[in-house]
Amino acid sequence: MTPGSQPAPLIVRAARADDPGEIDRLYEICLRTAAHGGDASGMLTEHRLLGDIFVGPYLAHSPDLAWVVAPDEALGVPSRPVGYFLAVADTASFEDELERRWWPRVRAREPRKPAEPGSPDALLRSYLADPPRTPAEIAARYPAHIHVDLLPEAQGGGHGRRLWTTAIDALRERGVPGVHLGVAAANTKAQGFYRHLGLHLITETPTTKYFGMPLPPPT
Repeated sequence: MTPGSQPAPLIVRAARADDPGEIDRLYEICLRTAAHGGDASGMLTEHRLLGDIFVGPYLAHSPDLAWVVAPDEALGVPSRPVGYFLAVADTASFEDELERRWWPRVRAREPRKPAEPGSPDALLRSYLADPPRTPAEIAARYPAHIHVDLLPEAQGGGHGRRLWTTAIDALRERGVPGVHLGVAAANTKAQGFYRHLGLHLITETPTTKYFGMPLPPPT
């Protein structure tokens, strides 16, 4: 983009889960939105581990349920994502598969240098050592779950809703009866976005609020 030119229009497209450069970009987006929607780059030293926990598993398990917001490369510009929407149709099976295949590989790469107790890096390592399981009653009623992150340039303009519609249509076509997500209790901005999309509060802990909604079958 040249000085004074307008940004290229953004579109929703399938994520390129087999493209290492795109995977790196989605990991970067995860990092730049990890501080309750803000940039966590200065808070973490193990940047890659964050993406290995919150992005990589979805791309490995359900690459066909991953979408991005990106400039339209048909206009001759690079299609560099500025947001993503990741989903899995069956959370319980997803978590089982991660414990069998994904987490052991990530743990094998984990740095051996000790992290400062209570630091964000230490919290990531604690998560990796014992990943939390979704409460069974939530996974049974709302088996799908989603993970969404948008950089500021993708916020507003309806891009989040277009991602949502694309993903929910795909889940409904699979016969999934409900979808949920967990969001940090302190991230009130994200909670407002999810309520706006029609999700309701299912349950909460001191640190996490779970939102969900039933999905009617396609007509």
